[in-house]
Amino acid sequence: QVQLVESGGGLVQPGGSLRLSCAVPGSIFRIEAMGWYRQAPGKQRELVATITTRDITNYADSVKGRFTISRDNAKNTVYLQMNSLNAEDSAVYYCNLASAPRRTRIGIGWGEGTQVTVSP
Repeated sequence: QVQLVESGGGLVQPGGSLRLSCAVPGSIFRIEAMGWYRQAPGKQRELVATITTRDITNYADSVKGRFTISRDNAKNTVYLQMNSLNAEDSAVYYCNLASAPRRTRIGIGWGEGTQVTVSP
């Protein structure tokens, strides 16, 4: 099973910014819409943002105007720029395909994620 590798998390103060990165195998990156997800302790994993191969983006209401998802086709990498962070954004962040059926069909598992902690 293929697993993606996330990076860029850390400890940041409220109002701060972080940029997360996710390297994706090229054969997958070129044809698949990608998404960033997050899971806070005691909560279900939720979809935060998605981006298609044509750079069409979509965001959860909770992050609209603060987070920006992007993809670098030359580096086969998807990013999540997070600004104006608050405590409710604290979670483990994962990247994966935007489509659950496609994840299953291709065999993309969940990586370890990257921890984001927003605290004074």
